[in-house]
Amino acid sequence: MLVQTSKRLFLVLSGILYFINTQAQQKALGMKDAENIALANYGTIKAKASQLNSAKSSLKETKTEALPDVNLSAQNVYGTVNGQNGPVYGFGGFATAASGPALPTQNWNAGFGSLYISNINWNFFAFGRSREKIKVQNTVVNLDVTDLAQEQFEHEIRVASAYLNLLVAQQLSKAQQDNLNRSIDLQTVVVARVKNGLNPGVDSSLANAEVSNARIALTNAQEVEQEQSSQLAQYLGIDPQNFLLDSTFVTKAPANIYVGTTVNPGEHPLLKYYRNRIGVSDEEAKYLSTFSYPTFTLFGLYQGRGSDFKAAYGSNQSDYNFNSNYGAGADPTRYNYLFGVGVTWDITNPFRVHYQVQSQKFTSQQYQDEYDLESQTLRDQQALAQTKIMNAVKNFNEAPVEVKAANDAYIQKFALYKNGLANIVDFTQALYTLNRAEVDQDIASNNVWQALLYKSAATGDFGIFINNF
Repeated sequence: MLVQTSKRLFLVLSGILYFINTQAQQKALGMKDAENIALANYGTIKAKASQLNSAKSSLKETKTEALPDVNLSAQNVYGTVNGQNGPVYGFGGFATAASGPALPTQNWNAGFGSLYISNINWNFFAFGRSREKIKVQNTVVNLDVTDLAQEQFEHEIRVASAYLNLLVAQQLSKAQQDNLNRSIDLQTVVVARVKNGLNPGVDSSLANAEVSNARIALTNAQEVEQEQSSQLAQYLGIDPQNFLLDSTFVTKAPANIYVGTTVNPGEHPLLKYYRNRIGVSDEEAKYLSTFSYPTFTLFGLYQGRGSDFKAAYGSNQSDYNFNSNYGAGADPTRYNYLFGVGVTWDITNPFRVHYQVQSQKFTSQQYQDEYDLESQTLRDQQALAQTKIMNAVKNFNEAPVEVKAANDAYIQKFALYKNGLANIVDFTQALYTLNRAEVDQDIASNNVWQALLYKSAATGDFGIFINNF
């Protein structure tokens, strides 16, 4: 029996030592480490980065649109050559029409022919249309840059908030565990006094109820902790796990709670994004307006042709003057060139473009109104942040006073109850008051950092928070 007891004791001690060693080896996840992991892993940020890369590639493609179109074409065909005299150019296209003689009657003489063409078309002047399109794409790139920066900033705030929420949830779980331990101590004392006839039996029932209530409170606190842990893991882009966090945010207040921002009001990441939306819309309006004007085009063509039909075929369509020799038809023997300048202008286009530009300007005004609203909202949040900070500091300074007073009352009531000088109702009230005071202290400490984080979000300066410990 003694041997079995010794074995069980050895296993328990071994388990405790293993747990302590594991906890000691686990590295605490610092706030800055959490931010770096989140920025590298979070899916939305990756998507925004890909969107930016896509916009940059589109900008490169847009710049190449100003280059002329240069086309090469080759064909070998078999068919008849009935037609009409005269040159014809396929404007803006890839072909030219130069066929056989205009004979008085149809015939079905056929042979091989070939056509080789090099063609160039260049819209060399369109009243700045190409330049405006490049500007539009440049503003799209700038918009995506600020969109990515805004997403990164917002995610930094989200991660910091989730980190603080999990930290306070862990502290509240610890407070509820301490409360459960005190309730069990009370239960032990009450049961002993009831057995010795020093207290009525109802005291043990009240003590049992207090222990059950403490266990329920602990379970609820642990559930909240698990939810906050899952939320933080999601923002970090990693699998859920038990996090060991930096206790700095519990043990001390920010180094300079009233630190000012170095970010100008208009440079808030969100306002920069909204401002660039206006820029994109304004540039699109300018680009659309260029479609009211004509387009001037420079074109040129050089061709080589081969044919089975001989030069005398126009006056004598006998077999001697044409054959079906592929080699002769594929070998070019005649060459032509052509160049010129063209202009195209849909004279009704200005009427349509006018309303397109008008619509785009209304879109710009919509974005401007949204910018003004967001700017006002941020100014209000900055004013509210100062109030939050002042209130949080007041509560932070008051919380230790509450805890000390509640702890003194608890010790006093515990001593009085053990000596039969106080009833259990008085003692449980002291127990509840101490638990509430510990919870208030944990929340007050966390709220100071949350208020500073709120100020960071309102000013657009994350350094206010992350560089303040």
